[in-house]
Amino acid sequence: MLQSNLNTPSQPNHVVLDQDNPADLSSLNYAFGVPECQALYKILPEDFVVEEQIAFALSGAGEHLWCWVEKRGENTDWVLQQLAKWAGVSPSKIGVAGQKDRHAVTRQWFSIQLPGLINPDMAEFKVPNVTILKVIRHQRKLQTGGLSGNRFTVTLRNITPDSDELNEVEGLQNRLKKIQAEGVPNYFGEQRFGIHGRNIKQGQKLLAGELPKVKRNQKSMYLSAIRSWMFNMLLNERIKQGCWNRFIPGDVLQLEGSNKWFVDDQSDGLSERVMAQDIHPTGALYGKGALPTTRVAHALEETVSEGFSSWIAGLVAYGVDQDRRALRLLPKDLEWEWVMDSSEYTAALEEAFAKLGIADWAEKPVLKLSFSLRSGSYATMLMRELIKGVDYQAVLKQKSVL
Repeated sequence: MLQSNLNTPSQPNHVVLDQDNPADLSSLNYAFGVPECQALYKILPEDFVVEEQIAFALSGAGEHLWCWVEKRGENTDWVLQQLAKWAGVSPSKIGVAGQKDRHAVTRQWFSIQLPGLINPDMAEFKVPNVTILKVIRHQRKLQTGGLSGNRFTVTLRNITPDSDELNEVEGLQNRLKKIQAEGVPNYFGEQRFGIHGRNIKQGQKLLAGELPKVKRNQKSMYLSAIRSWMFNMLLNERIKQGCWNRFIPGDVLQLEGSNKWFVDDQSDGLSERVMAQDIHPTGALYGKGALPTTRVAHALEETVSEGFSSWIAGLVAYGVDQDRRALRLLPKDLEWEWVMDSSEYTAALEEAFAKLGIADWAEKPVLKLSFSLRSGSYATMLMRELIKGVDYQAVLKQKSVL
């Protein structure tokens, strides 16, 4: 068992961030070492499929009409506006759990408040790339974050090993088995921080009093980015010390499949329960209040926090309560297969790869992954442990700027 022989993290009194990208995910440690294969994803919307999961049954009665909607290549806010027009209501009457990727095929719930009104005619909703698959009544509005999780199906293309000596199929399958057995670090992904860490930059300005007029939802987004990066740095340190998925004395532990947590009470068997994945070590989401960790875990979290003292003071001033987040992310029902592309996508793929000057894409293996993650976790952080993944859409955007 890992006891008190952890190294003290070497943090300066104030962490200096890369001003070009203060949320540089490439600087963070890997659990299983740097991946040895590269791949492209999100070439086609069908390459990234997301389906929301809720943990409760819809009642079939109530003033809110829940719509199960599939969209392809469209953003969530725009779809919400189209639903509002169809139902003849203000957009404020529509609930949505969260934003979904634009460059994807997504299936998600929207709720529309329609008290005493008949359901709008589904046949009259005629919006390209958007389909209402079914509707059902419920007594409550869908709240932000009101999901149990998401199911992902991701297709990786143009898989290329770093050297000719590597067997990409064997190497990726070994990594997948390791991820399946041990999980991955539960880092916050780029979506939380914005492109080139913009949300952190804005958060720093907010804490410095340089954003006098900022909308409430933007303020929340910027403050969340600030403390999410601090969590990433804490998790980064625990990976460095080999204890991101192991119990250390004084840990705060979270029950598997729950948000409930408890403090190490020095009872027997905690280390074994962590290894059995019945409970998970957690890390601080810094804010107002004392850290609940004790002993070794407390010393580590305090030391990491010293580099962000001004950030934490700012979060406290804004009344942001401290919370906890599991350090380990376990994908559920992880499956994978090596596939052949359907002929219906050939023309689209040829055009897409031509834009990057890639001619031999059809000779490379194609890997399709399916897995479920609990709400608040990031599919990109799972893929980060598997491959050096490159978002095709981001590459196109970068080429258009150059």
